[in-house]
Amino acid sequence: MGEETLVAMPLAPHHHHARLDALPHHVSPAPQTQAPEPPPPQQAPEPETTVADEEEERDRGGVVEPPAGVPRPETPPPALAAEVGEDVYYARRMLQGAVLRPPPHLPQPEAPPGLARALSAPAHPHGYAEEAEEAGGKQKPVDRSASANSAIVDVASIGRFLRDRRDVLSSAFTRRISSLKEPSAPAAADTYGVQEIHLPNVKVTVRLKDAIAADAAEDDAGYSFSGGHIKGRVSFFSRSGCRDCAAVRAFFRQSGLPYVEINLDVFPEREAELAARAGAAARVPQIFLNEKLLGGLVVLNSLRNSGEFERRVRDLAGRRCPDSAPRVPVYGFDDEAGGKDEGEDAVVAIVRVLRHRLPIQDRFVRVKLVKNCFSGADLVDAIVNHLECGRNKAVEIGKELARKHFIHHVFRENDFEDGSQNLYRFLEHDPAVPKYYNFRGSTNDGEPKPAAAVGHRMTKIMLAILEAYASDDRRHLDYSRIAASEEFRRYANLVQELQRADMTALPAEERLPFFLNLHNAMAIHAVIRVGQPGAVDRRPFFSDFQYIVGGHPYSLAAIRNGILRANRRQPYTLAKPFGSNDRRLELAQRRANPLVHFALCDATRSSPIVRFYTTQGVEPELRHAAREFFLHGGVKIDLESRTVHLTRIIKWYTADFGQDRDILRWLLNYLDPTKAGLLTHLLNDGGPISISYMNYDWSLNV
Repeated sequence: MGEETLVAMPLAPHHHHARLDALPHHVSPAPQTQAPEPPPPQQAPEPETTVADEEEERDRGGVVEPPAGVPRPETPPPALAAEVGEDVYYARRMLQGAVLRPPPHLPQPEAPPGLARALSAPAHPHGYAEEAEEAGGKQKPVDRSASANSAIVDVASIGRFLRDRRDVLSSAFTRRISSLKEPSAPAAADTYGVQEIHLPNVKVTVRLKDAIAADAAEDDAGYSFSGGHIKGRVSFFSRSGCRDCAAVRAFFRQSGLPYVEINLDVFPEREAELAARAGAAARVPQIFLNEKLLGGLVVLNSLRNSGEFERRVRDLAGRRCPDSAPRVPVYGFDDEAGGKDEGEDAVVAIVRVLRHRLPIQDRFVRVKLVKNCFSGADLVDAIVNHLECGRNKAVEIGKELARKHFIHHVFRENDFEDGSQNLYRFLEHDPAVPKYYNFRGSTNDGEPKPAAAVGHRMTKIMLAILEAYASDDRRHLDYSRIAASEEFRRYANLVQELQRADMTALPAEERLPFFLNLHNAMAIHAVIRVGQPGAVDRRPFFSDFQYIVGGHPYSLAAIRNGILRANRRQPYTLAKPFGSNDRRLELAQRRANPLVHFALCDATRSSPIVRFYTTQGVEPELRHAAREFFLHGGVKIDLESRTVHLTRIIKWYTADFGQDRDILRWLLNYLDPTKAGLLTHLLNDGGPISISYMNYDWSLNV
């Protein structure tokens, strides 16, 4: 008959002391009829095992067993066997959760992960004897699992196991938190054939070959109004202040079509290129698709209405732009034509000699330490020795140097006089040079250009900057792009020519627009160089930031209060900007015009928008600027409370506007019909009118 199979059945809970007819844990290969032999009396006793030991072993792992590879003893410990019987002992062990190891002829369980297999020592006197083969009369070492006390632990394996469990746990927490923050959606292919698979701390993007081929086909098509993608180049020639150019620019921006604008007022050297491409009689704007001429605004409107423009863009701009197309303006290249026209001043050679020969030193005069100066006598002596001329001739040369602003009196009291008591210095040795932001280390030694010509070109460049980097309503400027633009670089180079310009030669009717434009250009420059005006400390912006113009320093405050307001005191100050002997008084306006306050932008949100004015139409342009300012929040009228809310600019410069009733009557000329009607009603009904001033927003107009 075959071998018997071990079947272990648990005891009933209420009969755990009953006798069980259980078989031994393994069966010998003898026939079934053979009865099991009782244990020999001389067998070594089992190690003493207490109930506490069993409970402790069960708490640690729930398994009570002999070492791996060693068969379970055929008989229980003698003490327990005598008390409860062998079968009851095995049944009780099973009920306690003990795992009975299979017989030795069956496959044995593997050692737990992280525990090394160690060779056993000879059998302990109180241990279990193993039924194993012996070689040479010696006991063969037995492969066993290391116990808790004598284990050889693989620390690296345990470390890897703990790290793996930690990573799994952290990933589970991450997925749980992500599921709470973001709506879960199955990963699916989008319209472009891209699949995104999110794993813990990993993002996998799968792009299909069909999608890549579709993108290649789209690149061949070239242009898409919705995406603004274009392989070629759309460019057009323009000028500052051109309405047709503004219409072309607005169309390109609204359609999302990338374009390159070549402003001939900024890049006058490109005029010859335009004449060669479009003809000598061509007028801006002139649009090019790659190297092919499209035409002006009339042609563009015709092609837009017929739908032909989009087709031409796809056909011509869909391919890569060839080298024969109009090139993109490159930052850092100056106007070569303008450089050829410039020549050195006639007295520059004398100035270079004097810079090395004059005894330039610090002197103490009028209880003041005057730095980097020399006397008039020293200058005359140096000229006489260098040119071998008479002293009178040397004095005339000194006056010429002062008139051209190579030198100036340390207190700016006179042009030039001979003598040791009169002290002078070179313009580049002025201690205030760090404040002159149109001065770069040395003076402009070229022949001074007329101030009117410099101002005209400055206005053209600043208009180009506004058209390119300001919003359509001019209320928001992108100062970071302005600072990095070629237009601003050329502006910064241009204003250096104002250092020695003869401002007295500027016609009186051109001084107002010149200084209005200079103020607004300086405000943009000041934001880029020193930052926005602060709500508390505004001195770095309005007073410390200066240009040297015609040999004299000008700040934003000096231009507003000294020049445009006819040398009136600045709010909350006692002294006038210019003293009685200041040469800048010759350029100041004869009377204060209150409209200038709505033409000056100080780069804040509450100030008027930035504008630049022309010489011929400055007066109507000032009135238009005032109307627009009051139309967009400069005044509010509350009829119920009979209160007129005015801009705080009027409060600061009350001396320019008059008393309360005078201000309101003056205001009627610049209000829209609705507000003018409300204010007229308040003025004519004889009742009291309250004037309130709104808070001023000092934040930057970006």
